[in-house]
Amino acid sequence: MTATIALVDDDRNILTSVSIALQSEGYITRLYSDGETALKAITENPPDLAVFDIKMPRMDGLELLRRVREKSALPVIFLTSKDDELDEALGLAMGADDYISKPFSQRLLLARIKAILRRTEFIKNDDRQDETAISEPIIRGSLHMDPARHMVKWQDEPLTLTVTEFMILEALATRPGVVKTRNQLMDAAYQDDVYVDDRTIDSHIKRLRRKFREIDEQFSAIDTLYGAGYRFSEE
Repeated sequence: MTATIALVDDDRNILTSVSIALQSEGYITRLYSDGETALKAITENPPDLAVFDIKMPRMDGLELLRRVREKSALPVIFLTSKDDELDEALGLAMGADDYISKPFSQRLLLARIKAILRRTEFIKNDDRQDETAISEPIIRGSLHMDPARHMVKWQDEPLTLTVTEFMILEALATRPGVVKTRNQLMDAAYQDDVYVDDRTIDSHIKRLRRKFREIDEQFSAIDTLYGAGYRFSEE
């Protein structure tokens, strides 16, 4: 069935352009210019995924997410400005699935939407199966990952990762000790032939390390091999 995407942003130009791009890919879109209107509509008739701007009048994206999370696990992507790092962290902690900084590539947003919808559908299918058929988690020393449920722990402490961060970590941890180039990590994290600068991978690696070091100051399992790429070293 065709997925329905709710777009919530007070910038009508963004609503219109993103809606056209999504509809061209076969999605159904619902557009809302403020959080209060969106909350009522999303509660009464939930979409398959929502894209929230953080800065909005009447009810901002963070409050909208908090209210939605009281009743729903609806997948949510945040649109943020480059100066909203604190809001990004708070949004992820509240249960956002990913974020994209403005100005953003519509192709990148489409790729993130597709990736989250694929993962969400996989989880639904997995939950319908017998427990014996559920795929094994990835366990590498202190790292525990459950790709089917998008869950990760380090030293038994949970981490909140975006879809992109999770895919990069999964690509590294699947084959510990094996060096992954930036291009290989881009292929793992950005499917559907989406171009991103290789420095984007470096930024995601920095964020991953920072999140792990909030739990373990001595974390050093993600190695940089200058001129080659990155690898995960089992601890």
